[in-house]
Amino acid sequence: MGRHCCVTSCRSYSVSGRTVNGLSFYKFPTWKKTEGGNVAEITKRRRMAWVSAVRRTNITFNYTPPSMKVCSLHFHSGKPAYEMFESHPDWAPSLNLGPNETTETETDTETEPVARHSNQHSQKDNAEVGPLAVDKPEPAENHTELVGNHSEPASIVVELTEEAVGETEGEPAFKELTECDFCGYRRAEINRLLNENRELKCALAKQRMDEESLKEDDAKVKYYTGLPYFGLLMGLLSTVMPYLPRSVRTLSPFQMVFLTLMRLRLNLPLQHLAYLFDIDRRVVATIFNTTIHVLHAQLSPLVHWPDRDSLCQTMPPQFVEAFGDHVAVILDCFELFTEKASSLRPRASSFSHNKHDNTVKYLIGITPNGAISFISKGWGGRVSDKHVTEKCGLLDKLLPGDLVLAARGFNLRDGEGMMCAEVKMPAVTKGPCQMDAKDVEETQQIDHLRTHVERMIGTICKKYTILCGPIPIKMLLACQGEELTFLDKIVTVCCVLTNMCPSAVVVDPSCCADPI
Repeated sequence: MGRHCCVTSCRSYSVSGRTVNGLSFYKFPTWKKTEGGNVAEITKRRRMAWVSAVRRTNITFNYTPPSMKVCSLHFHSGKPAYEMFESHPDWAPSLNLGPNETTETETDTETEPVARHSNQHSQKDNAEVGPLAVDKPEPAENHTELVGNHSEPASIVVELTEEAVGETEGEPAFKELTECDFCGYRRAEINRLLNENRELKCALAKQRMDEESLKEDDAKVKYYTGLPYFGLLMGLLSTVMPYLPRSVRTLSPFQMVFLTLMRLRLNLPLQHLAYLFDIDRRVVATIFNTTIHVLHAQLSPLVHWPDRDSLCQTMPPQFVEAFGDHVAVILDCFELFTEKASSLRPRASSFSHNKHDNTVKYLIGITPNGAISFISKGWGGRVSDKHVTEKCGLLDKLLPGDLVLAARGFNLRDGEGMMCAEVKMPAVTKGPCQMDAKDVEETQQIDHLRTHVERMIGTICKKYTILCGPIPIKMLLACQGEELTFLDKIVTVCCVLTNMCPSAVVVDPSCCADPI
């Protein structure tokens, strides 16, 4: 059985299931009323658009004969677009629609089979026969103007408001629109849709976790990573990108680093990050672990012990006034809360009498100008500060004449004597005797300058909340083939990132003498 296109003046057909010139025929879309309000509304508008585009009186919204189909010549891509793509040019037929068809009388309906029969014979004879001329009544107001000859361009009479045409008294409120006028309207609509598409793409790009969403927003960079500006983040990426594994193709190198910094900064759960980056939770864990190893391997040299000349050149005035230019490091320990181990021995070794909980202890040293110059590996919370200092390798970095500022718990006089260095600690009263005036003044100076290291510890834990704990037990296990634990690498990376930011130590030159 043959098929004919129902568009007026279109002569596309197929014979016995075989298409001519590769044409395809598509039936009118249905109104899907039972698939939700949004789908029902869009499919309703689409069916109305198809009926309006074809412009046949025997095709209405409520009734479409099954034999009425539209061929592929009336679509830009040769077929209708998906029904939910309302802005697509092929959402409804829009090409080669021919002149506008108008309301027909009963005589037209009666003569339509004759016209179709005549057209079929004319196609076989390769002779063109014009449409049958039928007398038509004069059009009523606000109706489509009748077109008697298809060779003339179609026109439509449209009633416009006073605001639209700026009519004055005595002028008609009608405007005749030709097919060329509709071309301008279509171009305007296409431009509007293109602008809307561009705006939606920009809005979508801002929601993505990539370079485009961060490069012009330093406040967002600081919130998610702790780094002060986007350029520093890209510099960090360029340093570690050659060493990131190529096997992980789910995210870009930037997104891998960004995900890791987000977890360090905000301590976000793995499942939350999986939703943000639209990946599996296990992939998030793999990316985080891998990136931490790379960051530690490439950035740990940034926590380095400076030479004496560098210390003298950057010594703040208040240190010079109190102790000269001999201060090499300010020491203190900080503890991170951990989960309780299942076995008794690890639980006992990690119990801290100061925190009354299970902790991991780290020794940190900062220079007088506020840069982190030393970070030890983790020790159980039960270990004393003196033991950590003697066993962590810090004493090997001291030179003769160096001055170390420490808290009262650092009783290093025996150990540091071998290095010919001096330790300054706040004085401790013994019995009812009071301290001398000299000891009181020196203790006040030490306590005042030691607040720098306490401020740095607070900055690290406040900026990178993953250290606020409790730390999972699996992070306390030693990495394969290494002495360091995964938590040791995380703490080192956090110290490196803190060094990359402006120092938390604020030097007030007004309260001290000029530097020597």
